[in-house]
Amino acid sequence: MTKPTLIVVSGPPGTGKTTLAHRLAQALGCPAVVRDEIKQGMVLAAPGFDPAGDDPLNRPTLVVFFDVLTALLKAGVTVVAEAAYQDRLWRPNLEPLAGVADLRVIRCAVPAAVAHDRIARRVADDAHRAAHGDRELLEAISTGRRSTDSFVPISLDVPALTVDTGDGYRPDLAEIVAFAGG
Repeated sequence: MTKPTLIVVSGPPGTGKTTLAHRLAQALGCPAVVRDEIKQGMVLAAPGFDPAGDDPLNRPTLVVFFDVLTALLKAGVTVVAEAAYQDRLWRPNLEPLAGVADLRVIRCAVPAAVAHDRIARRVADDAHRAAHGDRELLEAISTGRRSTDSFVPISLDVPALTVDTGDGYRPDLAEIVAFAGG
């Protein structure tokens, strides 16, 4: 039996990862597993949740995210998985999955100003995003405590594709789907 494919959609906040992950999964006909959607589901069962400071849901979200991916991949399901995927935290969790799936990494990128504007729009327009600390992220960016340029992408020896999501997709969606499908 051929191994399923794990298509990892990664990038800093505000780079269009979730939108691309859902469009890609729809085009491929497979599920999208989105870390922030799992966390939001956990927040619904945690009255009074506050994402500020040491977020108590980050670790449980990470565990559930990788448990779901592992179960699907072991069942032979190709999956699009979306999260920020900073190298130091995520690579150790992705490496074991290479034994059960072919990995492909898609790195979303936009200029810092575009990412900032997208994050600001999410804060204003999406009440569900409150669980993800976007307000704190905007404050950290505006005060210089954090930069969208500080993102460290995954360093796995697997096929990777950088996608500019600033105005549509470059390369276009058909090329991204072809890359994801191998």
